[in-house]
Amino acid sequence: MIRTFFAIVRFWLYLIRYIPKHFEVLRLEKEGRIAERDELVNQGVRTWARYCVALAGATVEVHGEELIPPDTAVVFIGNHQGYFDIPLMLGFINKPKAFISKIEILKVPLLNDWMKHMQCTFLDRKDMRQSIRAMAEAVETVKKGYSLVIFPEGTRSKGKPVSEFKAGSFKLPFKAGVPIVPVTIDGSWRILEEKGHFQKAHVRITVHPPIETANLDREQQAAIPARVQEIVQKGLSNIS
Repeated sequence: MIRTFFAIVRFWLYLIRYIPKHFEVLRLEKEGRIAERDELVNQGVRTWARYCVALAGATVEVHGEELIPPDTAVVFIGNHQGYFDIPLMLGFINKPKAFISKIEILKVPLLNDWMKHMQCTFLDRKDMRQSIRAMAEAVETVKKGYSLVIFPEGTRSKGKPVSEFKAGSFKLPFKAGVPIVPVTIDGSWRILEEKGHFQKAHVRITVHPPIETANLDREQQAAIPARVQEIVQKGLSNIS
């Protein structure tokens, strides 16, 4: 528990150190230097994410990263084992990406600024109209070239079997017309969820071949969620 406490303290100190970079990002955006802004954000977020994983004492191996299309935005769709899935995706999959997050994260200082810089979408599940607007915003974000990550289980599995992938989560890649990249995260729940405090763990991330979504009819679209879930589940090993 003491280790976890000091890790959290160091996490916040790290974010405080990044305040000057936050203002630099704002300056670049104001000057219309969007490519430079995005590069600074991506570098900063990747470094921060790897720092978080190192604080927890986790080791990571990644397989299949070469399968990610380099010249288009994608929607990464994977299982959700624990809180560390987000820094794992940010730090160890080398393609800039954002997330669809609960709107409550906007109340967290410093962290909320960087999530905005990343082009994250904030969803209020209690407000249907806001949710519809947010998803439309996410579609436009992807069309602009920003990749997104979705966890269609809707909650953390914490080492339990993968829950059913919600079909509604797949509307985003269908409407944006970009490839789906299935991702299996294996072992992340052991970092924090297993014992309620940080512990050393090994995580394996498997990137699977992309699935094209353009020009699919309704019947083909309806088959995609189960297909992606099956792919993700097959990537799990005895680590979990």
